[in-house]
Amino acid sequence: MAAISMLNPKAEVARAAQALAVNIGGAKGIQDVLKTNLGPKGTMKMLVGGAGDIKITKDGNVLLHEMQIQHPTASLIARASTAQDDITGDGTTSTVLLIGEFLKQADLYISEGLHPRIITEGFDLAKTKALEILETMKISLTGEERATILSNVSSTSLGTKVHPLLAAQLSPIIVEAVEAVKIDNNPIDLHMVEMMEMQHRSEMETQLVKGLVLDHGGRHPDMPKRLENCYILTCNVSLEYEKTEVNSGFFYKSAADRETLVTAERKFIEDRVQKIIELKKKLCTKENGKTFVILNQKGVDPFSLDAFAKEGMMALRRTKRRNMERLALACGGVAMNSVEELTEDCLGHAGLVYEHVLGENKFTFVEQCANPQSVTILMKGPNKHTLQQTKDAVRDGLRAVKNAVEDGCVVPGAGAYEVATHIALKKFLETVKGRARLGIQAYADGLLIIPKVLAQNAGYDAQEVIVKLLEEGAVNPTIGVDCDSGEAIVPQDKGIYDNLRVKKQMINSCTVIASNLLLVDEIMRAGMSSLKG
Repeated sequence: MAAISMLNPKAEVARAAQALAVNIGGAKGIQDVLKTNLGPKGTMKMLVGGAGDIKITKDGNVLLHEMQIQHPTASLIARASTAQDDITGDGTTSTVLLIGEFLKQADLYISEGLHPRIITEGFDLAKTKALEILETMKISLTGEERATILSNVSSTSLGTKVHPLLAAQLSPIIVEAVEAVKIDNNPIDLHMVEMMEMQHRSEMETQLVKGLVLDHGGRHPDMPKRLENCYILTCNVSLEYEKTEVNSGFFYKSAADRETLVTAERKFIEDRVQKIIELKKKLCTKENGKTFVILNQKGVDPFSLDAFAKEGMMALRRTKRRNMERLALACGGVAMNSVEELTEDCLGHAGLVYEHVLGENKFTFVEQCANPQSVTILMKGPNKHTLQQTKDAVRDGLRAVKNAVEDGCVVPGAGAYEVATHIALKKFLETVKGRARLGIQAYADGLLIIPKVLAQNAGYDAQEVIVKLLEEGAVNPTIGVDCDSGEAIVPQDKGIYDNLRVKKQMINSCTVIASNLLLVDEIMRAGMSSLKG
């Protein structure tokens, strides 16, 4: 140690017991902040930004991202939890609580002189056992119950983030959206669910549009605002005059020459426009009542727009690239990169395309598609932070349903898994010899933090609820806490489910991080800057 002191006499050093106290203090601190957020009855936190903007949320991920955390250990735990959210979309608050509680329980034994290494060995044994128990608690998604379970998974995830009424409104929308974008044997691409925000009316009017909503409208006053029975051409073709890549100039002798040069220059754009108009004339006749909509990723200049408007076509320019992918999936057809080979097969089809003007913003709705494999969740809300809250919740709900579909199973929620694992680990203790038992004991007690906090947040006495749960749990393997009555219930009866992969990731990451923090016996704060003095 002396060598390091010589190198940098200004380094702050925390030794053995003190280092552990720093780590456990940090973990407890961040645990206390997030404790009250857990579960459907959790409270909200209000974050005020530097510019005075407000965010009201109880989504652990949002809180950990937005809060300024000074303590190094606490920020390590926060990063681990946000990584959990990035991978699985849920379980941030639980991760923070578990890490804090594992360290708290271990501290009881370490303060009596037990070496941290022995506890971490016990933790490892307990983790393996906990993962085995998780496998036994799986509930497969079968035919009849599948839709109900998916809807319940979604409402369990949403219920911990938004008001129960809003959660009930959003759940069916989310399940339907995931089912729409699911293509057999392919991974589910949630980017094919467009999330469009409209600052308008109340959040209870959020709806699923089986098609697309684009956030801009036609660029010409004479274009039709509403078309039915439409052919849809998605293309990536420039329909505007562009300057040449190299510097070039026109040389002409007379005014007539100039005219011919100018018309020649515009001609290649007009040819393209003409090709599209010819296709429209061929396919849309008065008899079949079909109409034509062009969605172009590049620009369309005023002359071209005018030509389309005269033909009664609707043209949108500069649509987002992501929307081109979505359009092809929603309406069918192919995104075209040239106008040479235009045929009917390249076109998509939609029953209704209309423009909706809201204040200064225009929205274009593409609806009534035959077999949409890309849909839009249209979120409404009176103000910015309501929309943001709904958006975060919808994102987590989509991920929860996606995880359930990909895992093919779910696990009971309401703290049932934690109670069952606690009871199983207590039995497992009897088969383990030596001091590692103490580590398993600490792990088993640590797991109970989840049902404990669920009960506390719902306003019940934690000890009383835990005693009830353990009594019932000895008889029935899946028993969770009912936040409405404080009694023990079977979570399946109330439709409370969690994702398998969320629990798996949680057990793995919490155990590893708690073990690593316990094994730290020296913390040095010595940045490069302090070496200079």
